[in-house]
This record gives sequence, C-alpha cells and structure tokens, in this order.
Amino acid sequence: MIRIDKEIEKMKETFRWNPYADQPHNIGSGKERFQHHFKYVGSYISLITSNLRKVIPILLRYRKYKKKMYIEPVKLKRPFAVSVSSAGKKNMEVLKCLQELGILQSMVRIPSWEKDELDEYKKFVDLLSDNGIEVTIALLQNRDDVLSPSRWRDFLEEVFREFSDRCSHFEVGHAWNRTKWGVWEYKEYLELAHAAFSAAEDYKVKLIGPAVIDFEFHLYPPLLRILPLDVLSSLLYVDRVGPPENTQCGWDTSKKIALLKAVVDKCTQGEKKIWITEMNWPLQGTGKYSPASGEPNVSEDKQADYLVRYYILALASGFVERVYWWQLVAPGYGLIDSRGGEWRKRPSFYAMKTMASFLDDSIFQGCFA
Repeated sequence: MIRIDKEIEKMKETFRWNPYADQPHNIGSGKERFQHHFKYVGSYISLITSNLRKVIPILLRYRKYKKKMYIEPVKLKRPFAVSVSSAGKKNMEVLKCLQELGILQSMVRIPSWEKDELDEYKKFVDLLSDNGIEVTIALLQNRDDVLSPSRWRDFLEEVFREFSDRCSHFEVGHAWNRTKWGVWEYKEYLELAHAAFSAAEDYKVKLIGPAVIDFEFHLYPPLLRILPLDVLSSLLYVDRVGPPENTQCGWDTSKKIALLKAVVDKCTQGEKKIWITEMNWPLQGTGKYSPASGEPNVSEDKQADYLVRYYILALASGFVERVYWWQLVAPGYGLIDSRGGEWRKRPSFYAMKTMASFLDDSIFQGCFA
C-alpha cells in the first residue's frame, strides 16, 4: 500500500503540463524533491543490494562488449525511427513528411490523462498505419495513476482494446525516474508495469520498457529480474550541448551503450532487443519551446551533425536495433519548426533523410585500421 500524506498530496496537485516543450513542469523545488526522495530511503537501499549482486558480472561483460564494438559486421535493417504527435488538420502533412524521410517506424505518445481523446489518437494512428507506417504506442503516466491504480488499469484496457489491431508494441510508462512524471521510486513503476502485463494478456501485444531516461542504468537490474519485457528501452540522452562523443563521468555514448547491453544481457534470460526510444538535441533561440533552459542548447547545424553521429555510433555498435528521434515536429528540438504559417524543415530533417536513404538495409563492415 502506497502511503499518502498531506505533503505528497500537495505535490501531486502541482502536476502541470508544459505544452510548449511537451513535458510536465517540475514539481516543487529541488530541495522539496530531495525531501520526498529521502522518504524512500529503504527503496534506494534495496537498489544498492540488487546492483551489488550483479556489478562484477556486468562489468566483465561490458569489457567484452567494448572490445568487439565496431569490429564485427552489423546489418542495419530499418533501424531509423521518429516519434510523431497528432497535428490535427495537418496530420496529412505529418504523414507526407515521414514519407519524404523514408522512415517507416514511428512512435505515438498517449497520456493517461487524455483517455477521453482516444478517438482522435485512433484516427491519427489509423492514418499512419494505413499508409505503411509502423506505430509503437508509448503509455504516459502521472501521479494520479500511481495513487489510483484502477484509473491506470482502465486506461490500459481501453488503449489495448482500441489499438492492438494496429499496434503490436506498447512502451509501459515514460521517464518515470523523474519525479515530474509522477513516479517517486522504482517499486511504484513496478506496480504500473504489473498492471500493464495483466491488461495485455488478452490482446497478444508486446510490451517495451523500462523507459528509463538518461544514464541511470542502476535502475535496470531490479526491474529486469521481475518484468518479462519483450523489448528493452532506454531514453538515452547524452551531452545536450556537445557531440555524442563527449563524456559524462568518463562515459561517452559508445561506452554507455556497451554498458546498457551488458546490463540487459546479465539481467535477463537470453538476449533481448534494445531500442533507444527517445533522444534529441534542444535548440538555441527557441525560448519556452526548448525542453532544456539555459546552456544545454545547440545550433540547428550542430543538431543535424550530432544526430547523424549518434545514430551511427548507436547502430554500428550492433547492440541497438532501433533509435527514435523525439520528435518530428517541435519548435524547440524537432526536425521541423512549426512556428509560423508554414512548417520549416530544419537541417536535421535533411540529415535524417539522407542518412536513412544511404544506410537503411546496409551493412556496417567495421572501422578502418
């Protein structure tokens, strides 16, 4: 039973959506969030225990994978994917842009708090699916879903019922290791995931997760030990102001991917597919539309450059099957700027288009000596 006190209830009520950056606003100050995390100290101790049992085998496997990266041939089969959002009367334009990119894999987010709008989501998904675009659904949660499990279950049942004829894969939860998304410890995410597995039984769909954002792989062992996910997902952002080769505490993109592969393989039965289901570089000069205020923003030309380098590093590793860019149309970070009357395709749009045309269905043969 999840304990609810007045302070937690107060933070719950602060959930506010930021329509400009397509994410929730932070709840409370950094100090307030730390105080609430401190209440779950027992959960963090159990995380340490779970990781200690796996750390040596994982690091040994990581060393093995790191040595063979970019040496063995890798077949790139439809690895390029882009997330999209309904644009209302411009949904046909979304479809045409995907077709111009030559990309046949997309992801559509459906928030639990927009359950009453499923008919509109269904029309959008049907449009994409009818035109040969594969759609994966990302199921977004907020604090209400944790505090009211029946609300989350009803949402899952309705989504699976409405979309399972069109979509085979559903990502359970989203960036839940950030309190603004409503989950404050990993055990709460487990409850959401268990409900998804129960609801999915009658629909023969495949579940993706755990949808952890950023370089927080310590959350994987206790989850993968329990959840029989069909595909393992990571929202793997790297340096938001520099190239993907930059390091974070000594870890660049390649090292992070090798470690992720090692964690997944040591914590699951048999090898699982890995998808990176969200990444991007926020853009300079986009103000309130940028999801990262302040310094972590780049120019449009650098965004295009870093996009290509990230995809090549991830896919040529042989450890990642698919990478989704978030997202196609967004003023602050998308491949297309929707401000103004006419949509403007950015350099990153053309970089993605060129990359997909050259590299889809290709074989990476290894690095030059």
